[in-house]
Amino acid sequence: MTTARPRLSWRVRLRRDRSLLLMTVPAVVLLLVFNYVPLFGLATAFQEYDPLVGVWNSEWVGFDQFTRLFADSLFWGALNNTLYLSFVQLVLFFPIPIALALLLNSVISQRIRNFVQSVVYLPHFFSWVLAITVFQQMLGGAGVLNQFLRGNDIGTWDIMTNPHTFALLVTSQAIWKEAGWGIIVFLAALAAINTDLYEAAAVDGAGRWRRLWHITLPGLRGVIMLMLVLRLGNALTVGFEQFLIQRDAVGHEAADVLDTFSFYYGIATGNYSYGAAAGLFKSVISLLLIWGANKLAHAFGEDGLYRR
Repeated sequence: MTTARPRLSWRVRLRRDRSLLLMTVPAVVLLLVFNYVPLFGLATAFQEYDPLVGVWNSEWVGFDQFTRLFADSLFWGALNNTLYLSFVQLVLFFPIPIALALLLNSVISQRIRNFVQSVVYLPHFFSWVLAITVFQQMLGGAGVLNQFLRGNDIGTWDIMTNPHTFALLVTSQAIWKEAGWGIIVFLAALAAINTDLYEAAAVDGAGRWRRLWHITLPGLRGVIMLMLVLRLGNALTVGFEQFLIQRDAVGHEAADVLDTFSFYYGIATGNYSYGAAAGLFKSVISLLLIWGANKLAHAFGEDGLYRR
């Protein structure tokens, strides 16, 4: 017969875990300062904010900023661009880290695997300025590709300044820069799969593809659903610096997304309340998207961000 363990009081638990709690203090402070304290600035979306008089003394205008926002054709153009670019990146970018993780996991040589991981991780640490410069040197008007085409009298290929292919361009840039970093989570999930399952399946005559379909992918399903929920929650955050740098090259009709819209038509013009209204709209829609994606994960029997 087992006896129940006595419940520790909060003072005892505090003394026991004091060192761990102290280690979390810097992270909690950073979270509060950079994520929660700025939420008070959302009040400016309902004001005609004047930085000279501050939030408390600025005129309250209710939903007037949102009325202007929804009547602005530039806002709807930025929203359409955001949704379209998010859809393209979801279809073309999201599966790439999963495929790379599966390929790396199938490599037997640990030395080759470590080398490939280092190579694909490296672009993540480049700034967007450097990443776009690399693409410009390769695909720009005076880049390597067009110099080769001119040298062979083939003509030129307009890529970096073509608004019609801008979605594919920025998705390619995101894949080159971030796909390698995105495989870390999937490699960790693959490492957690019991290798005895592969050995038992091989003994039963299952080939590589059947083991992939019946063992590997089910083992990754929970992580894939979690990352998909997070991706859908950030569907309206397709990037800021990447589009800001290339906006002049392709025009605002193709490159304006909600983040650049808030900057150019809010902060840059001194109309801070208008930019705050656009940012608040994006946050509310993102919250609804992540809630809906989490419900979808529950419908497929996965935990998502939290269990039901």
